Amino acid sequence: MAYKVTLIPGDGIGPEVTQATVRILEATGVKFDWEIFQAGAEAFAKYNEYIPKELIDSIERTRVGLKGPVTTPVGGGFASINVALRKKFELYANFRPIQNLPHIPTRYPGVDLIIVRENTESLYSGIEHEVVPGVVESLKIITEKASTRIARFAFEYSRKNQRKKIHAIHKANIMKLSDGLFLRCCRDVAKEYPEITYGEHIVDNTCMQLVMNPYQYDVLVMENLYGDIISDLCAAFVGGLGFVPSANLGENCAIFEAVHGSAPDIAGKNLANPTAVIRSAQLMLRHLGEHHAADKIHDGLEKVYRTKDKLTRDVGGKAGTSEFADSIIQFMETSTHVPKQAESSHA
Repeated sequence: MAYKVTLIPGDGIGPEVTQATVRILEATGVKFDWEIFQAGAEAFAKYNEYIPKELIDSIERTRVGLKGPVTTPVGGGFASINVALRKKFELYANFRPIQNLPHIPTRYPGVDLIIVRENTESLYSGIEHEVVPGVVESLKIITEKASTRIARFAFEYSRKNQRKKIHAIHKANIMKLSDGLFLRCCRDVAKEYPEITYGEHIVDNTCMQLVMNPYQYDVLVMENLYGDIISDLCAAFVGGLGFVPSANLGENCAIFEAVHGSAPDIAGKNLANPTAVIRSAQLMLRHLGEHHAADKIHDGLEKVYRTKDKLTRDVGGKAGTSEFADSIIQFMETSTHVPKQAESSHA
């Protein structure tokens, strides 16, 4: 049986890194039936819609999507495709594991953090309007439903994956009602999981503490905007956004994506590093229950970074996107070792 998956190649380097990832996925032996659709500016040029109805229909059918980077205009233009898809399909949990790869020089080796971010509300929703000329109001909406749901996701994930500590990240010292509600919901849920140590840190202090000592944290749960910022900060611990996967998870649907930009300056030159999309695809395989296939990719990817022969230029190598993918596939085919199964993104 083939898994039906909606593929959104994206723009800029998106088509190159997603195509490399598709080849690696198919080399695992798992069968896929890809439904391919564009989003963003390219979709608008073709369909006169930034998110075509055909794409929405496809995700409703497949309930699983793999997405490359899509450019979001700054200060104008169309709204974020990522935000729109998260809202449309109620993908309430953004799950980002932060883990080092071999050979990537960083200040902090052996980082193992999980960022759990509420994905549907708060300031990141972009609910804003101009009150009068020169005055703009942006609304931060926090609900008990969404806060309780994301807290329970974090605790359920931690219980199933033997994580021992959760910190709720907030600014309730200033935003006493909105962030206060978020904290109350987290505290209520925490009472149901006595085996997990629960703590709370103010968001600005968290940023300082992370830079001083990221090893003090295990799982961090937070509202939307804080999650957007802190997940990028944590990506720096393992080399940057080009190495970090992301899963957007809902009750009935999941979309897996790289969180880096579309890098139009190197688009079409076979230079882009597809690691973030590949690692996101690993999360997708685990979501589908294909843990052995995910392990094969994990093993192949780590061997490419350990041997250093076929790395892309951003990490000191000379290989192109396609050659990097070829090397992973070669290691997958010759490997006799299956690494320890990584954690699932399921709560």
